Amino acid sequence: MARGLAASGADPLNLIRSAPAEGESMSILEGKVALVTGASRGVGAAVAESLAGEGAAVVVNYLKNEAFAGEVVDRIRSRGGDAFAYGADVTDASSVREMVQATAETLGSVNILINNALPDYKFDPVGRKDFASIRWEDYLQQLGALEGALHCSQAVVPGMIEGGGGRIVSILTNLINNPVVAYHDYTTAKSAFLGFSRNLASELGPSNITVNMIAGGLIDETDASAPTTEEVRNIVAASTPLRRLGKPEDIGRAVLMFASPWSGFVTGQYITCDGGLVMP
Repeated sequence: MARGLAASGADPLNLIRSAPAEGESMSILEGKVALVTGASRGVGAAVAESLAGEGAAVVVNYLKNEAFAGEVVDRIRSRGGDAFAYGADVTDASSVREMVQATAETLGSVNILINNALPDYKFDPVGRKDFASIRWEDYLQQLGALEGALHCSQAVVPGMIEGGGGRIVSILTNLINNPVVAYHDYTTAKSAFLGFSRNLASELGPSNITVNMIAGGLIDETDASAPTTEEVRNIVAASTPLRRLGKPEDIGRAVLMFASPWSGFVTGQYITCDGGLVMP
């Protein structure tokens, strides 16, 4: 069942932004419904707040951290936004279907899906498993992120098609192109999103659904990046043209670009948001 969902007067099926009357202003995502997975903390929370800041009603998905998800909702509402928390394991297809159905019954169909949920992982350059010690089970655990993206995409696409289109954005990593530290299982699983997303973009394009990817760099600071040593942080920052590490808000703004009408003719694309560290 939905947790914390409430009725809203927004029309989430209006995919095309209407021009506001003279003297009025309208946020670019007004009337849209966004589902952000793994949104109770870090990058997911920043993405949820970015989308809400432009008028989208946001479903803040979480797995365990109900209190943190509630704090994200409170921050959005305190700024006049519309947000609701929903606990669901995205690797459980039935739970995802229930979440999407409950959202549709309350707010309307999901127009924007952000695949951000990540199996538990720590960017620990000292304690990481090297090639000699990594096991297939480690890869399978990280591939849970792709499984979650599959379940969520399958659940929301029918509503997007019925509504005339939609946006799917997945969060990747610049380690795919520049493995500063060899996080074998994590980077390999994220690499799988490239093929998944581009196939999805090709198939869903005729239905006006765009599918894009954003690869972040080392984000300062999230729970996952907390174990990263100061030495590695300094190396990455010094090697980055903008001379700093990324922040969750940087990813949130990049997602907003792909979620908005500005990128309506962009699909199947993979861009890095890392201050220029990786220039494909």
